[in-house]
Amino acid sequence: MALEFTDLKFEEEVLKADMPVLVDFWAPWCGPCQMMGPVIDELAEEYKDAKIGKLNVDDNGQTAEEYNVMSIPTIIIFKEGKEAQTFSGVTAKEELIKALDELK
Repeated sequence: MALEFTDLKFEEEVLKADMPVLVDFWAPWCGPCQMMGPVIDELAEEYKDAKIGKLNVDDNGQTAEEYNVMSIPTIIIFKEGKEAQTFSGVTAKEELIKALDELK
């Protein structure tokens, strides 16, 4: 199961992480986000070299705004506290794995 990131703990859990972190910016009312949900959960179960989680933009608008998330789903992979790669819209699991593998 994917982690749940929040504005409150974002710096601690994502930016200060000692491994890459994939963050799925989503909202419950977003159809494409609902399609990505199971993919993100699968990735969280299978991929152990990164933290995988979601951030609900309705409940955590500050972080979404800080990273200029204008449309959802947006997936940002962070490494060493910085944005390493960004994906907009529905993204294939294989594409996300490839991006994570490149950051090892």
